[in-house]
Amino acid sequence: MDQGPLADRIIKAFDTMSGQLQAGARYVLERPRDVALLSMREQARQAGVQPATMTRLAKHLGMDGYDRVRELYAAAVRDGDIGFAGKAGAQLASQKLRGDKALAAEMLHSIGKQIERLAAPDRLDRVVAAARALASARRIYCLGLRSSHSVAWHFHYVLSLVGERSTHIDGIAATGADVLARATSRDVLLVASVLPYTRLTVELAEYAVGQGMAVVAITDSEVAPLAQIAQHAVIVATDSPSFFHAMSPAFVVAEILGAIIAGRGGDDALATLQHTDAHLAALNTHLKPRGNKKTS
Repeated sequence: MDQGPLADRIIKAFDTMSGQLQAGARYVLERPRDVALLSMREQARQAGVQPATMTRLAKHLGMDGYDRVRELYAAAVRDGDIGFAGKAGAQLASQKLRGDKALAAEMLHSIGKQIERLAAPDRLDRVVAAARALASARRIYCLGLRSSHSVAWHFHYVLSLVGERSTHIDGIAATGADVLARATSRDVLLVASVLPYTRLTVELAEYAVGQGMAVVAITDSEVAPLAQIAQHAVIVATDSPSFFHAMSPAFVVAEILGAIIAGRGGDDALATLQHTDAHLAALNTHLKPRGNKKTS
């Protein structure tokens, strides 16, 4: 199914709710899978409200209690997927209530906090360990599909400027996975995927593991499919006031990994960059900044 079973009811009743009830309602709209899987107390904690607020929310929606809400959402998850429309209701309600500027500000604040949390010592340790594993590989294969495509592609592009060890697994003519035929146990797969996880991404990562490759994953949960099979997993937040999950933290991790690997390349990487600069200059690839015009 496309949305949580109470989405329409919540949207219609949203304007009649108190601020605390709206916070709980927004959580239910934005996180329908978590409503089915997490305890009420954990949901309340993540929503920033008291557990009693979730109970009041359920009664405001005509339910006997919050257990009934969870039962409905668990059934929805069993019967079919809850897609982007399940979160769209929360964005529409919030945007209608607070305006476009407030939505933009909330998104920027959320993304800023998510990126700031990546600087925590334990997360930095993970990023550095992942970068070292990638730097030691004979070849790095880069995989990211759908919303994660830009993450993998940017990482590959950065590495292509400083060497020839990176291969991007793209989807042209459905031949992208063919490059893995030449992979060995000395290679590493850098793979990005966040909820909703793309089936082919997980299948290709599992295939790589079967071939003896190490996997470095950028994903959104310790229990994500990729985290279960990766030697190194960097966990990023994806929560967003938008109907679409945030990809900025994952993109930032890719930029950091690329920078660390390039730096570890030393003089060889520098020489390659000089060659790259000369090549781009010969092709007149980039616009040259205009000098200040003299005035008389």
